[in-house]
Amino acid sequence: MTNPEGSNKQMITEMMTAHEPQDTLVLIVDDVATNIQILADTLKDKHHIIFATSGSEALKMAARHEPDLILLDVMMPDIDGFAVCKQLKEDPRLQDIPVIFVTALSEVEDETKGLDLGAVDYITKPVSPPIVRARVRNHLQLKYQRDLLRRIALLDGLTGIANRRHFDDVYEREWRRAQRQGTSLSLVLADIDFFKGYNDHYGHQAGDACLRNVARGVCEQIHRPADLAARFGGEEFICMLPDTPTEGAEEVAERIREAVEALALPHAASAIAPHVTLSLGVATALEPVTTSAEALLKLADEQLYTAKKAGRNQVRTAILPAGSVTS
Repeated sequence: MTNPEGSNKQMITEMMTAHEPQDTLVLIVDDVATNIQILADTLKDKHHIIFATSGSEALKMAARHEPDLILLDVMMPDIDGFAVCKQLKEDPRLQDIPVIFVTALSEVEDETKGLDLGAVDYITKPVSPPIVRARVRNHLQLKYQRDLLRRIALLDGLTGIANRRHFDDVYEREWRRAQRQGTSLSLVLADIDFFKGYNDHYGHQAGDACLRNVARGVCEQIHRPADLAARFGGEEFICMLPDTPTEGAEEVAERIREAVEALALPHAASAIAPHVTLSLGVATALEPVTTSAEALLKLADEQLYTAKKAGRNQVRTAILPAGSVTS
């Protein structure tokens, strides 16, 4: 587990010192085998190469492999390159993949059309291997830096874990997936007990350090790739647990509570313990197709409130009834 406190600085340093990305995957699309061979021989020393010989095959390959860059011919027998590019740019998963047209069409109108459709570059045949290598390298570097900036934008600036915007985006996708597949989805909402008193007693700089330590404690209890821990706002943290029934979510919440308590961060302003503690609310949707994402969030918040009313430093759990919606 990386230290959340240093993650922003580390990624910014990586971005500023980025060289050519390694292990990149390039999709070459051309209906002429010799053209594919020339491009593959030009790039194979530094990139992994896959290829397609038609527009329809290119779309399937792009969806399956999500390459880092696509070299795309225009004139193909089934779907031409312009149509392929248009479909790629309409797909949210594929729209950020750089597309370079490699074609015998050399008219200004053709190049303009390709760039207007979203391609990042236009190379005319016969190709010059040094030019191809340079342009591929440059566009991969730009993509790498854009991806880093996008990742940084999804992190909480103080703690280095996912921010509310990232959580909202992922939660929406996972909710829809749970609805399609009929699987359960659980949320764990946590709040630092008496955090205002902590800030008043120790100062905001110490409060920031406390938030970073708690964020680390929360993240260390999230083990599965699909699970997500985020700063929800202020001193609140939230964990999204796909495919997780109530018992599993309650177990995760209890682990988080114990992990933060084990940090033994002094809290002289707490009314319940001499150290920092968490109150947590757990909510599970067993039938997402008949409920709403907003209702599950509301239920988690209600359970958090119940935990606080019951004395804090504890977990309270509920299952979202079928048909629940927010008002």
